[in-house]
Amino acid sequence: MNNICPGAIQTPINKSAWDSQKSLDALMTLIPYDRIGQPEDIGNLAVFLASDYSDYITGASIYVDGGMTSLESFSDNG
Repeated sequence: MNNICPGAIQTPINKSAWDSQKSLDALMTLIPYDRIGQPEDIGNLAVFLASDYSDYITGASIYVDGGMTSLESFSDNG
């Protein structure tokens, strides 16, 4: 079993984090890749994990977060 761990993905559930320029600017300080994630970013990983290409990947938690969890400042959730 593998796990997909999404970061900030631009969906209606977290709209308040990106619906104004001020909110988006604050969010961007937490994402080294410098863009908010898209649902397709999660879908692409899901397709990969469902394919034969990921046959030998087991028990992994894969973060799809543009590098958010790599920031020291994220240790306290930003």
